[in-house]
Amino acid sequence: MDQTLDTADVSEEQTSAGLREYLRCYYGKIIQRTEDLEKKACCADDTKSRHSGLMKLIPPEVKERNYGCGCSIPQDDLTGLRVLDLGSGAGLDAFIVANLVGESGRVLGLDMTEEQLAVAQRNNKPVAEAYGYSRPNVEFHLGYIETADPIPDESIDLVISDCTVNLSPLKDRVFETIYRVLRPGGEFYVSDIVADRRVPKEISQDPKLVAECLGGALYEHDFLDIIQDAGFGDPRTVSKKLVEENVNGHPIRFCSVTVRGFKLRGSWDRRCEDYGQVATYQGSCAQQPARFLLDDHHIFETGRPVPVCRNTARILSETRFGKYFEVTSPRRHLGLFDCSPSATGDGSPPPCC
Repeated sequence: MDQTLDTADVSEEQTSAGLREYLRCYYGKIIQRTEDLEKKACCADDTKSRHSGLMKLIPPEVKERNYGCGCSIPQDDLTGLRVLDLGSGAGLDAFIVANLVGESGRVLGLDMTEEQLAVAQRNNKPVAEAYGYSRPNVEFHLGYIETADPIPDESIDLVISDCTVNLSPLKDRVFETIYRVLRPGGEFYVSDIVADRRVPKEISQDPKLVAECLGGALYEHDFLDIIQDAGFGDPRTVSKKLVEENVNGHPIRFCSVTVRGFKLRGSWDRRCEDYGQVATYQGSCAQQPARFLLDDHHIFETGRPVPVCRNTARILSETRFGKYFEVTSPRRHLGLFDCSPSATGDGSPPPCC
């Protein structure tokens, strides 16, 4: 197989098809378990450690094909939700979420690699039986994350994806598709690899490094811009950690980030604007009884009123989080909200945004 991705003289479609074929071969025939990967970018155990209890109910051949860089499963009540897992692979995340949404919920897995889907399909019924379900609540589909053709418009409550967006040559289309399939008030929660600068060709055109989740990584701010351009006005970083640096002689740093975004009706404020609103967490999320983590600098203590910008107020009141929070109505515009993420020094949660 040709080991150079020369995109200068070929169309976008040809380049995409060539990369897809390489990745299908890499993850379908070459990589059979996590330990086969040469780089550590997509070898994280975050999901396994956070959901260690469920790991006992999931078959070994699913667990050993875990190619994630974080945990793309939100820590709140997912009961009854309809969830789409983009790049579901052998089904690990989809099976975990199948337990979290309960028998009344539904999980859809989408992947382009037939070998991985075969593993997920043959373990679907055994996992459902291990959960005590009368029938599986997961469906797996063959398809591309850029289009998600089997998924109807506005039919999904939550989209998750663990370390697959960086593998796509058409990342803008991935987030446009996420926006298309989400219902108003829905959320995406994605773990992926980003870089601290735009990735040089020596890395981005190396198919092995693309397959190992580094070559296709975006500059972090380009990644967030693509998300905003798709309609998610105020994406939030939940966590970030370094996974690789100084690759192929370049002083470049690759980080695993978990980002969440919401599809709301109407336009977002372009900046954090102050409308005198206050949010109080009621402590009613069983998974986070003492404090609720929205993102890396929004941590709401139970019963403690916190001033918030209007974007944050909308996230906490126009999504499934509304059942956890009391949010006051906008009063009047008071100018920009203080967005600095630094702590206040008195032990209170950091300011909004």
